[in-house]
Amino acid sequence: MACDPTFDANFRAQFRDLLGWRRDVRRFQRAPLPAGTLERLLQLASLAPSVGLSEPWRFVVVREATRRDRIKSCFKACNAAALNSQTSDRGSLYARLKLEGLDDSPCHVAVFADRSTAQGHGLGRLTMPEMIEYSAVLAIHTMWLAARTEGIGVGWLSILDPAEVVAILDIPPDWTFIGYFCIGYPVENCDTPALERQGWESRRPSSETVFYR
Repeated sequence: MACDPTFDANFRAQFRDLLGWRRDVRRFQRAPLPAGTLERLLQLASLAPSVGLSEPWRFVVVREATRRDRIKSCFKACNAAALNSQTSDRGSLYARLKLEGLDDSPCHVAVFADRSTAQGHGLGRLTMPEMIEYSAVLAIHTMWLAARTEGIGVGWLSILDPAEVVAILDIPPDWTFIGYFCIGYPVENCDTPALERQGWESRRPSSETVFYR
């Protein structure tokens, strides 16, 4: 049996910095990632915990220009609808937000959760079948942190029609769309969320989100 690793105070401080500097990136350099980098990040993502060891995440690396263009068109349509749904005082700010990095990011990855997987034998999801999706989200966060350790940015694009994404990427219908991710080197790094810098929203103190019973 392997010995437990030691995580000292210096490591814990660096880990805190990693969490603080992990940002949702929208502005990317067009420089490609070194060969094998994306594959390594996806391997690290697969170290995430999953309900019943089901490993339900499915990563689809989108390389074809035609499919990328169709994803872009899907985003534009969904974004226009979202803009129209904003109140008048929020609409002008929403229109100025940079909400995707599809044109510049060298890597596009769509993430799905496979509820039909037999792996894990159903353990832990009889009463909460959504644990399959939660497990996929944990894999995404693991990939995100791993990317940040290499100076690589990740942007989560959720302004998409899931059914259209499934059709564009020719995905099995029983896979649940979780998100579409732009990955590449960021134009800039900042420890403050872009939406906070642009006045859209600000973080809450933990005292407002932690409850005791």
